[in-house]
Amino acid sequence: MPTLQPTHPNPRRDFLKTLAAGGMAAAASPLSVLAAHHKKTGVKLGYDNFAVRAMNWMVEDHLKFSEKLGIDSLFMSDLDHFKSLKMPYLRDVRKKADDMGIDIHIGTWSICPTSTTFKDKWGTAEEHLRLSIRVAEATGSPVVRVILGNRDDRGTEGGIMARIKDTAKVCRACRTQAMDAGIKIAVENHAGDMQAHEVVTLIEEAGGSSYMGANLDAGNASWTLEDPLENLEIMGPYAVTTSLRDSAIWTSEKGTTVQWTAMGKGNVDWVKYFDRFKELCPNVPVHIETISGFNREIPFLEEGFMNLFPDMKASTLSRYLKWARQGTPREPWKAPVGPNADRADHNKDLATQEYQKREIEESIRYCKSIGLGLKA
Repeated sequence: MPTLQPTHPNPRRDFLKTLAAGGMAAAASPLSVLAAHHKKTGVKLGYDNFAVRAMNWMVEDHLKFSEKLGIDSLFMSDLDHFKSLKMPYLRDVRKKADDMGIDIHIGTWSICPTSTTFKDKWGTAEEHLRLSIRVAEATGSPVVRVILGNRDDRGTEGGIMARIKDTAKVCRACRTQAMDAGIKIAVENHAGDMQAHEVVTLIEEAGGSSYMGANLDAGNASWTLEDPLENLEIMGPYAVTTSLRDSAIWTSEKGTTVQWTAMGKGNVDWVKYFDRFKELCPNVPVHIETISGFNREIPFLEEGFMNLFPDMKASTLSRYLKWARQGTPREPWKAPVGPNADRADHNKDLATQEYQKREIEESIRYCKSIGLGLKA
């Protein structure tokens, strides 16, 4: 795989340093939230199963947890957490969810055959997508979430546009099946792979919104040098599902550092976000995907980094830095270590499970406090 650090100099480096200057020390306190914003929005609320990945739950466990949380929708964002992919079993899952009053959205991973993240566990990329569409149809999901890959794909031969074309080709091959099933293929901005405008490019390259859509991920936007609200403005009109989380962000030595957090604990103005979300994304549920507790630096001041973003607009980066300057550094979360060495791993696993459950429970409470969700 080609290196992420091209050897030729980046001509925008001095400009980027100028944009970042002054923000390193002059960071404001985290954005406050309006906890008393109780007016119901009419937006369905749920969570992404990856939020509690340490539990290793199957879909039945997630449905029980969803019922406990009092939410409207469950996003099963991979195929591994179904006991079977046979139609009778999947239809039974659908009935259980219907009886609980819970919608199901289905997702899977990379369908880009040339991505660094693609795996052939489910066959070729096209076979993988066709299987996922069948699972979505059987469970009553209106969407199947897919991804291209991650930031490493920006440094592969041909860059991200080559990977976009390869992914769009797979989607076009499955267009008739998706349309016959009434399923939208929802492309996510995932782990630094695509900016919002590039997701839109993929959707249009694949044939447009008749069977394509977007999975909004506000947290991942922070890894592609985007303010989540700008990301929403661009992707929102295409959105058919979501995987949202809050982000704490601050300027740091090499650019910015991001720590994903529980909802309401970061620097995103969610009241403003969801006011606009209602306008741009009617009938789209909000799924929370907390992946909290670690810090990741986005080193855009390093030589060569911005060559990975050849179409980056200065206005987008400027808006991103303005957002980043609102934050202050935070320590990452660490699982407590027990006194007995032979039980350390067990204690760490339990602590991680409890941490993930607390993060999603706190996030759901916060979202309900600002009016999301149909249930009490």
